[in-house]
Amino acid sequence: MKISFSKHDSKINESLRIYAVKKMDRILRHFDKLIDIHCNLSVLKNLYKAEATLKVPGNSIHAESVANEMHVAIDLLADKIDRLVKKRKEKKSKHHAKEGRDARH
Repeated sequence: MKISFSKHDSKINESLRIYAVKKMDRILRHFDKLIDIHCNLSVLKNLYKAEATLKVPGNSIHAESVANEMHVAIDLLADKIDRLVKKRKEKKSKHHAKEGRDARH
């Protein structure tokens, strides 16, 4: 899995990059077929915005969050992505379970 970062208007310091990577690593617990994650961090007046796009086989997942601090925005983003990945995984497993039931009858 490849994680890439970009920050609007300035460079990302190393501690912020490490923090974001650590938060994104927890997504792998639920979904191990990630191809790529691209995170974009930006500042809008006095608010911090974090966006991420995950590329998974056959689809992509996008989420964004806004907060008063960058670390909080990254935390909120990680929570949103985690929920979206779980939802996608459950949806896919339910779909395949139905196919198995139909094949037996």
